Amino acid sequence: MKFFYQLAIFVSVLISLAAQEKNLVIVKIVDEETKLSLPGAAVSIEGMNRYAVTDVNGSAVFVDIAAGNYTLKVTYLGFQDKDEEITVGNGQSNEFTLQLKSGYLEGEEIVVVAGRLRGQAKAFNQQKEANNVINVVSSDQVGRFPDANIGDAIKRIPGINVEYDQGEARFGLIRGTESRLNSVMINGDRVPSAEGETRAVQLDLIPSDMIQNIEVNKAITADMDADAIGGAVNLVTR
Repeated sequence: MKFFYQLAIFVSVLISLAAQEKNLVIVKIVDEETKLSLPGAAVSIEGMNRYAVTDVNGSAVFVDIAAGNYTLKVTYLGFQDKDEEITVGNGQSNEFTLQLKSGYLEGEEIVVVAGRLRGQAKAFNQQKEANNVINVVSSDQVGRFPDANIGDAIKRIPGINVEYDQGEARFGLIRGTESRLNSVMINGDRVPSAEGETRAVQLDLIPSDMIQNIEVNKAITADMDADAIGGAVNLVTR
């Protein structure tokens, strides 16, 4: 009798430990229409103090989540909010993909559907969720102006002036600093100057139609090279 009593206690302890097992939950947010990932989306678990922001691949990760049923809440600028019921299991892949619908305004008497730039909406979310002062301009916005090169396009960003050479917008000046005190990168890799006597990059040599996003960091972060007093420009190609 004592043996069976001890066995029952042992089994109950195992069940309790299995119920308390923590799991990894990966949530991917995509555009329902284009199926493209949505970076910068806010994802939270209802009833828990758990919050995450999707990365450049549109994924948010939650760790130490016990098995059970939960409600995910997703918000993203320019899209309708979404609530999704999920079930988290023990010792299995807990990956969920949520699709967001484009948002619009609907009135009682009229319906106003505003055309918007999807790329620029993502850029605004990237600015909103950034840890530093940053301006992001997408190719959608650049394409609205007749700018043949990045020098002409970057001068439209607040806080940036350009230095002209032979009629071309050649060097970028961030927050009033000299062009040699700023850095220019393409896809995160530093771009050297085409002139030997200066470290300033000739922006008029880069065509605007090959760039997907222009990211201007006016305050560099710890993961960036500390060689830009004014700021750093990162050009993301298509």
